[in-house]
Amino acid sequence: MTQAIVTTDILAVARAQVLDRGEGLSGEQTLAVLRLGDDRLAELLALAHEVRMRWCGPEVEVEGIISLKTGGCPEDCHFCSQSGLFASPVRAAWLDVPSLVEAAKQTAKTGATEFCIVAAVRGPDARLMAQVAAGVAAIRNEVDIQVACSLGMLTQEQVDQLAAMGVHRYNHNLETARSYFPNVVTTHTWDERWNTLRMVRDAGMEVCCGGILGMGETLEQRAEFATDLAALDPDEVPLNFLNPRPGTPFGDLEVLPASDALRAVAAFRLALPRTMLRFAGGREITLGDLGARQGILGGINAVIVGNYLTTLGRAAEQDLDLLSELSMPIKALNETI
Repeated sequence: MTQAIVTTDILAVARAQVLDRGEGLSGEQTLAVLRLGDDRLAELLALAHEVRMRWCGPEVEVEGIISLKTGGCPEDCHFCSQSGLFASPVRAAWLDVPSLVEAAKQTAKTGATEFCIVAAVRGPDARLMAQVAAGVAAIRNEVDIQVACSLGMLTQEQVDQLAAMGVHRYNHNLETARSYFPNVVTTHTWDERWNTLRMVRDAGMEVCCGGILGMGETLEQRAEFATDLAALDPDEVPLNFLNPRPGTPFGDLEVLPASDALRAVAAFRLALPRTMLRFAGGREITLGDLGARQGILGGINAVIVGNYLTTLGRAAEQDLDLLSELSMPIKALNETI
């Protein structure tokens, strides 16, 4: 009798486990993917794209974001120029409700179904919650778009208030692996973020949670982070790549090599086969135009269009033209409800 050959090739394992059965990779398996050489990158991206198409479909969700309260944050997130603790150029500013509504209208014109209101705070105070309530109500009254929020850490009362306002998705990034988090933030803990996400999920809102790659974490910690996210089972994972900001503790770090970024995109897709995986901040400086195409053909199925909070993004038309060229339809609003 001929003994069956047992394959140990991680992409063959992933094809059977993830593509065929829809079971995400473990942390150890994700690490094996992250360790693949550049000679396997094209094969890896193709498999990640197959997984995305099988378990998520061809639609791409488009989102715009706006900063309601910018700068002056009391936290020390080492990547962020909005911290009031660093010698960085962003200073505190507030956006009024009419400006929020206009931004939502412009976002909707791109075909986006999601509009996220963001504030640079540890967590919202009464003034911010009142401003958000007024903004959400005005947007829902005038614009046919889903409203999401990202307002830092929440109390149970605040979670309930946001759910009652009609906020359907809440973004709160874990940023990095639990083991590396103290190297990124010291003014609050990873568990505090996790607790907010748990309350959001229990309140019936969708959970949006991702992070930033290229902050000095090891490949082991990158794989750990993918495993952390899989345990959370968020509806959406935004993948950011560090765009070093002058005046921040991470301002002198090197930009993540494009091949490493693409390998991570594919690895996260294989770890999270059914999750919306969104291209977010830093992709322009990390990947450029060619890399954007490779990422969308390597597991990505959602994008933020336009500018980010403190950095410039690609023009919305560029992303929309690319999606059209790739025959990837924009997810319709009724598919997000």
